[in-house]
Amino acid sequence: MMVGMTADLFATHSDKLDAALTAIRERGYWSAYPESPSPRVWGETAAADGKAAFEAYHNGDFPLEGTERVATETSPFGVDLGIRYPHLDVDTLISRGQEALPAWRAATPQARAGVTLEILDRLAKNTFELANAVQFTTGQAFVMAFQAGTAHAFDRALEAVAYAYAEMTRHPATAEWEKPAGKGDPLRMTKTFHVVPRGLALVVGCNTFPTWNSYPGLFASLVTGNPVIVKPHPRAIAPLAITVRVAREVLAEAGFDPNLVQLAPEAPGEKLASVLATRPEVKIVDFTGSTEYGDWLEANATQAVVYTEKAGVNTIIIDSTDDFAGMCRNIAFTLSLYSGQMCTTSQNIYIPRDGISTPDGVKTFDEVAAGIAGATAKLTGDPARAVELIGAIVNDGVIGRLDLARKVGEVVLDSVAHTHPDFPDAVVRTPLIVKLDAADEDTYGTEWFGPISFLIATGGTTESVDLFAKTVEAKGALTAGVYSTDEDVLRVVEEASIEVGVHLSINLTGGVFVNQSAAYSDFHASGANRAANSALTDGAYVSNRFRIVQSRRHS
Repeated sequence: MMVGMTADLFATHSDKLDAALTAIRERGYWSAYPESPSPRVWGETAAADGKAAFEAYHNGDFPLEGTERVATETSPFGVDLGIRYPHLDVDTLISRGQEALPAWRAATPQARAGVTLEILDRLAKNTFELANAVQFTTGQAFVMAFQAGTAHAFDRALEAVAYAYAEMTRHPATAEWEKPAGKGDPLRMTKTFHVVPRGLALVVGCNTFPTWNSYPGLFASLVTGNPVIVKPHPRAIAPLAITVRVAREVLAEAGFDPNLVQLAPEAPGEKLASVLATRPEVKIVDFTGSTEYGDWLEANATQAVVYTEKAGVNTIIIDSTDDFAGMCRNIAFTLSLYSGQMCTTSQNIYIPRDGISTPDGVKTFDEVAAGIAGATAKLTGDPARAVELIGAIVNDGVIGRLDLARKVGEVVLDSVAHTHPDFPDAVVRTPLIVKLDAADEDTYGTEWFGPISFLIATGGTTESVDLFAKTVEAKGALTAGVYSTDEDVLRVVEEASIEVGVHLSINLTGGVFVNQSAAYSDFHASGANRAANSALTDGAYVSNRFRIVQSRRHS
């Protein structure tokens, strides 16, 4: 039974949970959190207050318990953060988590749901503080950090809680069992079904989307009864540190051990994720990042259930269009958003050598290339406007890939450096677009993370589809797009996307883009190709984080 504060929390948030349960069942539009930073929504001082709250952490000790400290963040905007975070040894993290587990396991699904939803509610009250933390650790422009780093991340977390709650309550907590026994009295038993968590969970955060990518696993594990160790990326600790601080406060207020959620920043060279992920006490691992490390976790963290979202080669197939300008604008936005530093950004764009059909007649391959490049240049040409879309470059590896990509084919649109009007030390680069031929498979057949895209000349749409399927089969993908006015072509491409397990967007020309996904309606990743072994968020993502253990006795 729930008592005291936990009962109150579940009652407080039950309407929101019910709405989320309805949303994941109906798959229509719904959002629980405002995505606009407008003062009309938040009040006149909210933005300044949130910025000040984040800046108060700079060059100081973050308010979490611990004597030994580490500071490893470097802002892509060139801002000196200097935040020092507590560094605990592995044995301490694990023992504290294990000690916190029994009382949390004994709580009902309703109690745990109430607490986790209260954590989300408190985080939402700190939206501007959290948005600043995301912006200055990832290089995202502020509006994107606000939307993806807070509102959309909260929605993905709530979605995970809703799926987990549905799975945990699919069966009754108790049942009366009666079997006829001929002329004698029937056999009667009382059966109790316990939701039993797997054990300690580890969340390994990424640099680019520390909240959006970490929250589903964090909240799915926590609400199903598992203590969580949050190991942030060394360059993006602040957003998850704020998250952990708020979670611990709510847990303590609700009468639970705050060590149910712990922060585990690593010292330079420590390789803490690998150490924690392979400890026998760790039973769940969530990871977003490189294919190489995701593959390593899947192969080596054999004592745990491992959920990975890795990398892939995202593709657009252009066959024909009834809105050439709209297609070019849509693709340009996709290539430019956050400088292509999204796991869903399109890299390979297949275009027939002989051109495509449009309302203005056939556009040659070069004309299509010029249309996409021109739309991209228009979006990113003015530095003051561009930086609010493309943000800053997250690490030096992206710059190195840009330099290399210039040499692999004919440059249609070169990447240029912009000076950020507010942050002169920010590393800002516009997208690079390069022409290739279908024969250049060694180049476009692998991932080039960053603002790098290839326009690939093919022998026709049939070859484009074949290359798309071959590349995704080999390397995986999270997104695919197609432009065609021919329903037969759309059917063939959709069948190919189903075959290789990648989500498909068709003829996007308006305000929806292939590299975006909506919580409660769109699945992010499919778990059906190499780019990810799970989907955010579905029943499979949450149901293996716990088991049902029953007890029975004669009635």
